[in-house]
Amino acid sequence: MSFWEYLHTRYQQLLTDAYQHASVVFQCMVVATALGVLIGVVSYRSEWAGSLATTATATFLTIPSLAMIGLLIPIVGLGVPPTVISLTLYGLLPIVRNAVVGLRGVDPTLVDAARGIGMSRVARLLHVELPLAWPPILTGIRISTQMLMGIAAIAAYASGPGLGNEIFRGLASLGSKNALNQVLAGTVGIIILALLFDAAYVLIGRLTIPRGIRG
Repeated sequence: MSFWEYLHTRYQQLLTDAYQHASVVFQCMVVATALGVLIGVVSYRSEWAGSLATTATATFLTIPSLAMIGLLIPIVGLGVPPTVISLTLYGLLPIVRNAVVGLRGVDPTLVDAARGIGMSRVARLLHVELPLAWPPILTGIRISTQMLMGIAAIAAYASGPGLGNEIFRGLASLGSKNALNQVLAGTVGIIILALLFDAAYVLIGRLTIPRGIRG
């Protein structure tokens, strides 16, 4: 069976796997973004706190994805929980690092001007600092998403959702007539999803970043 014939006969299952893959990555990115920006806001004013936050989140990336999921299975079981926890932890570093860098890079004179017109610290953060730090934060989100697209495939090891199931089924049946088709379908599907997500981030950047500060 050719690759195109395989796609034609399995397209419904592939679409389901692709939707699950995109959904779990999107949901984990929402959580990772919220946590990452919060950590950045809390730590960027202090040199040691920022370094600690970056080092702590970088530590998660030193743990192999199979090992991370394997360690979580006895605690939270199979399926979605270990997938969501591991992907969220892996997605933190680029967002935290870029949030810290972005917030530290805001022109102090703009913050002083906002203080001078009576804006509170929270108002300055929400209306001055975070908007100006948004371009590097968005870059961190894009990097995290590309990472998680690939890592999410490993979730099939723990009966997680997504296109990784196609890849694992193909690897488990090497030598069969459809093994290569399964691996190829899962891999190509992940690449397409990654490109679609990145295109969406480019559009978000154009809609949310003023032309004057757009990199």
